[in-house]
Amino acid sequence: MAESNEKKGKSVPKKGFFSKISKSIKDMRGELKKVVWPSKKQVLNNTGVVLLTCIVFAVFLGGMDFLLTSLITLVFGN
Repeated sequence: MAESNEKKGKSVPKKGFFSKISKSIKDMRGELKKVVWPSKKQVLNNTGVVLLTCIVFAVFLGGMDFLLTSLITLVFGN
């Protein structure tokens, strides 16, 4: 669009630095008003799920490490 205006001899006024920052902050405030924040119960539930998942994977990886270490020691000796 800017190219078509330049071809016709019309110049597009450039926005200043501070007007760009001001517009960006206004847009950000508008978007933050649209955010639906989770309830305390949802946050605690999600935190519990994440912690449980981390513990399950840690136990799984620890078990696999132990088994593979034992297998390698058995095969190659001490």
